[in-house]
Amino acid sequence: MKLSVIVPCYNEAKTISTVVKAIKASPVENCEIIIVDDGSTDGTREILADQIVPIVDKVIFHDKNMGKGAALKTGFALATGDIAIVQDADLEYNPQEYPVLMQPIVDGKADVVFGSRFVGSQPHRVVYYWHMVGNQFLTTLSNMFTNINLTDMETCYKAFRREVIQAIEIEEKRFGFEPEITAKVAKMDCRIYEVGISYYGRTYQEGKKIGWKDGFRAIYCILKYNLWARKPLQAQTLLANTITNTEVKTPDS
Repeated sequence: MKLSVIVPCYNEAKTISTVVKAIKASPVENCEIIIVDDGSTDGTREILADQIVPIVDKVIFHDKNMGKGAALKTGFALATGDIAIVQDADLEYNPQEYPVLMQPIVDGKADVVFGSRFVGSQPHRVVYYWHMVGNQFLTTLSNMFTNINLTDMETCYKAFRREVIQAIEIEEKRFGFEPEITAKVAKMDCRIYEVGISYYGRTYQEGKKIGWKDGFRAIYCILKYNLWARKPLQAQTLLANTITNTEVKTPDS
């Protein structure tokens, strides 16, 4: 079973090398790493070119900053694994948990898996209260339109069957990717699962980038992709071939 890890990256000179090491140390043996630098200006591009290019599968450099959604669109198009997962280029999410996210797909039960920061017993760093309130509001609003019961729509950790994510036209260039992709996989009648994950949130002083303007954009995207957008390709045709006879190495295997 091959996993494609898509890493959108913008101004992460302090963390990019550590993140790549963490991905390579994950329990998944067959792991393709695709990094998309989205016009970094803090030295990240130089680190990628000098140190990271020789040790990962693909590094793509955008000429200018276009946003997380644009970087993910580039990365997903190049993925060749059975499963594709999003890994932010910071230290908030733990690659040791890839098998947990992959397992519902490996078992043939899911097409998409969300890693929730709000369920389970994994450690969570205590950070911003109003971010949590905003996240809960956006997740609830999204659930009202999609009629699915997610607890964490805005999570970075989303795993997809590659055929699913490559069949979706990603339109949002920034953080609107999260509500957009949630609406589209719901409209496709994908089998969506949610698993608990750990979370080591950053402060703004440590490099966190999402802001209040992205929250308003998320509301717009929830309305746009649930009420006004056309229905994507039907899951009945796209998801006909269920993943079978696959194996993921876990820490206990």
